[in-house]
Amino acid sequence: SARLLSMSLGSTFVLSGSPQRGGRRRTGEPYMPKIITTVGQRPACLVNASVTYVGNDLIYAFGGFDQYTDEVYNHVLKLNLAAKQWSLVDNYGDIPGVRMGHTSCLWQGDKLLVFGGENEHRIHLSDVVIFDIKTAHWTQPDINGPIPRGRARHSAVIHDDKLFICGGMSGSENGVLDDICFLDLKTWTWSRTWRFVPRYDHSSWVWGGKIWVSGGMGEEMERTNEVWWLDFRGAPAFEGGPSYGSIAADDARPLNEQYQGWSYQATGGAPAMGPSGYASNTSAVQSNSATQLQRSPPVAPGAISSVKFISSPNLPMQNVGSHFHVFSSGCMLDFVTPATNMPLETSLSALDLDTLRWQKLADGKDLFSPLYRWHYCCLDADGTHAWLLGCPREVRNNNGNGEAEEYLSDVLPIDLRKFGLLGNKMSQEARLEQRIPLSDTNSSSHLSAIGADLARTFNQPPETASGTDFVVTALRDDDYQLEELSEDGSPAVSHSISANVPSAPPSADGSTTSTNTSQPIHVHRLILSARWPHFARLYNAQMSEFHTRRMHIPEPYPAVKAFLYYLYTDSISTPHTAAADVAFEPSAASPTLEDVANMLVMSNIYDMPRLRHLCVNRLVRDLDVQHAALIFDRASTAQEDWLKRRAASFCMTHWGRVVRTSAFRNLKRSAMLELCEGVDAEGRVVGGDELE
Repeated sequence: SARLLSMSLGSTFVLSGSPQRGGRRRTGEPYMPKIITTVGQRPACLVNASVTYVGNDLIYAFGGFDQYTDEVYNHVLKLNLAAKQWSLVDNYGDIPGVRMGHTSCLWQGDKLLVFGGENEHRIHLSDVVIFDIKTAHWTQPDINGPIPRGRARHSAVIHDDKLFICGGMSGSENGVLDDICFLDLKTWTWSRTWRFVPRYDHSSWVWGGKIWVSGGMGEEMERTNEVWWLDFRGAPAFEGGPSYGSIAADDARPLNEQYQGWSYQATGGAPAMGPSGYASNTSAVQSNSATQLQRSPPVAPGAISSVKFISSPNLPMQNVGSHFHVFSSGCMLDFVTPATNMPLETSLSALDLDTLRWQKLADGKDLFSPLYRWHYCCLDADGTHAWLLGCPREVRNNNGNGEAEEYLSDVLPIDLRKFGLLGNKMSQEARLEQRIPLSDTNSSSHLSAIGADLARTFNQPPETASGTDFVVTALRDDDYQLEELSEDGSPAVSHSISANVPSAPPSADGSTTSTNTSQPIHVHRLILSARWPHFARLYNAQMSEFHTRRMHIPEPYPAVKAFLYYLYTDSISTPHTAAADVAFEPSAASPTLEDVANMLVMSNIYDMPRLRHLCVNRLVRDLDVQHAALIFDRASTAQEDWLKRRAASFCMTHWGRVVRTSAFRNLKRSAMLELCEGVDAEGRVVGGDELE
């Protein structure tokens, strides 16, 4: 396209500047997920079933019960998202009995590991069954060790070849369990049981060497906004397989004797329930009358911590909507969907598990239609896509008999990358969990693997034996002013391609006498060609200018330097300590938010989606008063509509401070007007005593 054209002037190869309005690859339309209506053998009124995304555009549902007939199922159903069709799966082998309130975890990429649940006689189960997705065959492994108490509406997560089970409800009086244990999937041996936190209808996941628990019902039978975590790093009981040599004699008793000391405490009156007497496994509905199991078992080894959120501008309201808590990209996501057809404070919010800061990623009105209710949520393994399953609130086609629509007739697919989430593979936190050194030569660098080593050779003159064989120059940072951009966002005459040609040809060492050209950046042609598709295309064209081994990019020097540094390290993050930066990357400081904002524009110019995801993620995470206006402008230029709206909303919330920043004062006139017009037509400034 026109924005990728280049031309030679003098002896320097010049790349185009900012993107043009008419020739961009990406559209600026806001992201609005579209509801998919399915066909085929759609599940009717399934409650407390397990719903799991297994890859290849397939979702599997197992078990559950019919809230109208009270019938409990052991059916296996498959939803083909590409075909938008449900189908009943013929299954074979040791087919398990009917159950509800169980858990199903994807294991080894092609198996479902099912644990526990409650059968048609309201007996709580503690068995483990495996469903092979490829062969539709059920097997039941031989289990060793102390089998945990049967339970339903618990949580389960697989980590490090262990199936962790936490909480749930058990017993004839539906007591709340507060325990945690694991099944070693290598030896099929259960660990002992430890005390953790009483929860049911909750979510759990493993991240950063910790088991996290969020959502669900607590001791008071009310939804909680507490988050608990158990740090099991360094705890032999969790890091190794189950061992019985260290268990006390009383803990080796039969399971029925171990639980003789449990006491039952009744709770308050029964809340509202459906016709079946059972509630859904989403935390939106009320629980049935329950009791809490109380005992004093050994506390789980490791550090147990919790946090209760009292107030925050972005804290999701727990007493409204249907909440789904899931993990992605080092964050706990809270989907707050409409519980009724009345307008409520619905949203998609994220809790950063490193900083424990809440952020609102999207307003509910942009995601969830009040005409639908959602009952299940599942994610892919990388945490980049989510699917909500539900149905319309009104009968779509009753055929004159008044029957309600199928319970799981509609699907809402959500691309979480549109909201700045990198996914588990790309997130920096996922890399930091590696237990091996990231590099043989730079074991303490924040960079990953080869990036830590290549960073040592970046921007080192050839005479240092660094092997650099190419020079890149940019605009001097003090010569790049926002107000010099034209009204349509393209460079003004002073920043056109011809204006960026040095006034004199660069010398052999890359220096130049131009007043608006930066100092040279020494790089390797091989690395740029391997990591930068646009550079590779130009290099493969064998253009004569490349024999001069020089290139000029008309963007600010810090941004160009950060961009080239990213090509070496695959990172735009900030090192954990300044010492690491000095020790391992002497020629490149970590990019500032301004640099990242300019890199976002460059990622759009050169069609680099990975860099774009990294930039959006960091800009959202570190959005502040000083840079909000700049991020708004750069997001607009790069046509990142969601980030643009996020920055605009931040500016409106902190308007008095934002308008006093240099970033706001340096906005070009068109951007400033666009930002100001974001205020509602009836809006006004409120301050002083009126604000209080």
